[in-house]
Amino acid sequence: MSVVRVVIAVLVFLVIMRLGLAMVRALARPIPEPPPPGELRKVKIQYRCELCGTEVRMTISNEQDPDAPRHCMQEMELIKQSDV
Repeated sequence: MSVVRVVIAVLVFLVIMRLGLAMVRALARPIPEPPPPGELRKVKIQYRCELCGTEVRMTISNEQDPDAPRHCMQEMELIKQSDV
């Protein structure tokens, strides 16, 4: 009975150790460089049309700070901009 408990304890230790090392390795990776100009970038920006209330969420753009889209012949109002 005690041999089975020791084997189970060793297996649990190895699983926990592997998970811990995987988490530490994931944190140790450097931040990737931004893409070259012209390639699409991830953004998270929300706009609203002041006239009709239509809301738009922009998720991909050529630039980090893109121009506001137009709706009802006017530029839309920036609601929220988050870092991705």
